[in-house]
Amino acid sequence: MVSDRAEVGAGVEDVDLSGRTVFVTGATDGIGRETALALGRLGARVLIHGRSEEKGREVLSQLSAYGADPALFLADFASQDAVRALADEIADHVGRLDVLVNNAGGLFTDGELTEDGVEYTFAVNHLAPFTLTADLYPLLRETEGRVVTVSSEAHRGARIDFDSLRSVDGYSGWRAYGRSKLANVLFVRELAERVDEDGVSANSLHPGVVPGSGFGRNLPDPISAGMHALSGPLAALPGPFVDSVVEGAETSVYLATSPEVEGVSGKYFVNCEEKRPSRAARDRRTQRRLWTVSEELSDTEFA
Repeated sequence: MVSDRAEVGAGVEDVDLSGRTVFVTGATDGIGRETALALGRLGARVLIHGRSEEKGREVLSQLSAYGADPALFLADFASQDAVRALADEIADHVGRLDVLVNNAGGLFTDGELTEDGVEYTFAVNHLAPFTLTADLYPLLRETEGRVVTVSSEAHRGARIDFDSLRSVDGYSGWRAYGRSKLANVLFVRELAERVDEDGVSANSLHPGVVPGSGFGRNLPDPISAGMHALSGPLAALPGPFVDSVVEGAETSVYLATSPEVEGVSGKYFVNCEEKRPSRAARDRRTQRRLWTVSEELSDTEFA
C-alpha cells in the first residue's frame, strides 16, 4: 500500500531530526511541499522558500502543527541578486543549517534571458542553487551537513553547450531543461570532490514522473505557465513512474535524513537507490569547466 507520507515511503519514519534545521527551496507546491512536510514531521525546524506568499503561508500553517518554528522566505530564482539576498536572510535568521534541499526549478516553454543575461532555464535550475549552496556553505560546513539537489532522468541525452548559456537562439524548452538537469548532476559531483574533507555530503536525484498530470507534476516547483505544451516528451522520459507527489518526494527525504547515506557523496539516486548517471554526467572535464563558468556567470566564489 502506498503511504501518504514521504518519510514512510522512504523508510526513515523513525529518524529523529529534533534540533536540526533544514531549508527546502520550491517548497510551496508539489514535491518540495511534501519534502518540507515530511522533514517537519520528523522534528526538524523547516525553512521554506517560494515565490507565492499565499501558498507559503498555507505550508507554514501545516508545519507549525509540528512545532520547531518554521519560516518562509520569498525569492525569484531568475535573479542572482535575489538569490544572494535570500542566502543572507537565511544566514541572519538561523544559527545552524543541517540540510539544504535544492528543489526549486521548472521547465519553460519560451526562451528568454534573465536580468543577468543568462538563459532563463539554466539560471533558475542550475545557477540559482549553485549560488545559494555557495553562500550557505559556511553554515553547512559547521554542521557537516547534507546538500540534496533535485535533478531528473531528463539529464540523459543532454549536453552542456557553453556557448548557449547567454543566448536563446534556436531555443527548445525540453533541451534547455535537460541541459539544466545535467548541470545539476555535474555540480553535485564536483561539489562532493571539493568539500570531501569538510564532512559535507552532496547528492542528486530523480524524483520520478507522475503520469497523466503534465510536466508540472514531475518538476520540483511547477512555476511555469503553459508547460502542458511540452507534455509530449513526457512519454519518452525514463522512469520510474510514481503515483503522487508524495512518492516523488521520497528520494529527497531519504537523502536528507537516512543513516544509510551518511558519508555518501557525489552520487545520483532514483527511487532511494544509487543509479549510474549518464556518460556526460560523469565527464570530469565538463564537470570542472561547468564549475568555473558557473562562478563567472554568478560572480560567486565558493568558500
